[in-house]
Amino acid sequence: MALTGIEIFKLLPKTNCKKCGFPTCLAFAMKVAQGQVQIEQCPDVSEEVKTKLKEAATPPIKGFEFGSENQRIKIGDETVLFRHEKKFYNPTVLALQISDVDENIDKKVDEVLNSQIERVEQILKIDAIFLKNESGNLEVFSRALEKIRNKASQIPLIFGISSPKIASYVLEGFKNGRPILYGATEENFSDIAEIAKRYNVPVGVIAKGVEKVFFITETLRTKGVEDLVIDTQPQTAAELLRDNTIIRRAALKGVKALGYPIITFANRDDEFYETVMASVGILKYSSIVVLSSILKWKNLILFTLRQNIYSDPQIPMQVRQDIYKVGNPDGNSPLIITTNFALTYFLVKSEIENSKVPTWLAIMDCDGLSVLTAWAAGKFSASRIAQFIKESEVEKKLNNRELIIPGYVAMLKAAIEDKLPGWKVIVGPKEASGIPTFLRNYIRSKH
Repeated sequence: MALTGIEIFKLLPKTNCKKCGFPTCLAFAMKVAQGQVQIEQCPDVSEEVKTKLKEAATPPIKGFEFGSENQRIKIGDETVLFRHEKKFYNPTVLALQISDVDENIDKKVDEVLNSQIERVEQILKIDAIFLKNESGNLEVFSRALEKIRNKASQIPLIFGISSPKIASYVLEGFKNGRPILYGATEENFSDIAEIAKRYNVPVGVIAKGVEKVFFITETLRTKGVEDLVIDTQPQTAAELLRDNTIIRRAALKGVKALGYPIITFANRDDEFYETVMASVGILKYSSIVVLSSILKWKNLILFTLRQNIYSDPQIPMQVRQDIYKVGNPDGNSPLIITTNFALTYFLVKSEIENSKVPTWLAIMDCDGLSVLTAWAAGKFSASRIAQFIKESEVEKKLNNRELIIPGYVAMLKAAIEDKLPGWKVIVGPKEASGIPTFLRNYIRSKH
């Protein structure tokens, strides 16, 4: 567990020498606890203290990377039980399961490659492929793997192989990548461990229930295998929630044998139930969620959920400050300004699109705050709005100088006009839903 600032302070020399750049040892300790400075910045601290702090700073959930050199994915390194305590760091990996006997491998790989969407200026996609050795045959698996590599040579892979012999042959011929070898069971984990060490790949531990997983991971740790993912094989959402919570709580309390990322197989015959299982996994600590299909509606749900859960709760989701085109605006098109809170941006943009009126949308950096909150904080003020409009040089794109502001800040109209000589400020609707009617009337008034 991480040490508090007071606990770190007790380990320091307490001389207040200021050599670290801070006025007191306590101030320095607080910064170390927040992760803003390193303990090495104190020249007088002992090596023993450095070692202790390094151990305390190590995340309770072991982190590691897998995948090709150009598309490495990091999982683990999580530090808290609840997102609001700090944040969750490495987003859940979404993987599509493909059987080596599937006749539609090429089609499914194409689905993975075409799963990419953009949301709040982030690229969201299916991250990996889980290739299952359902045939139990080396040649069949190798052919399936070759098909995948021919179409997507860089995509991260997870090999579902329980046969040590097949695993050894496959990894021997697998170059330029670090797949996860998912296949360590109660019967074969010793052999799988030796293969994993030989080829330096992470291992997936499979057993029914937390206790059996604990036994295998503890044994593998003694054998020097540290990069593990664990699967307790939950059959229901309730079992998934129970097992994952027990594992995370135990890891945070220092149970190292459970301090590993979790892999969850959401695969179900019912698409809706599979989406529910995957959602529970994303919400409750699964580092990898494996899916049987990646329908667009399902992807959108899971991508959005994952993006929200793995955002920083202390930093609102926001978009970049800029003048955006909605449709194909020209010099006669209206100019609307609002804040860069992501939800505000998407609602306003969507309603402008509904209006069918090409519009310039000025998004102003207000640290991701909504209109009223930004106004109350002094971040969406007349002077700042005027400065943004001037610096953006948007007037060069317009035949008139009219700026539409949100109805909630109508009180800024006169002040903005004072700061922007020659501009006319128009008060728009308070709610985004009123934008279509407002814009249509605005255009009519110009003709």
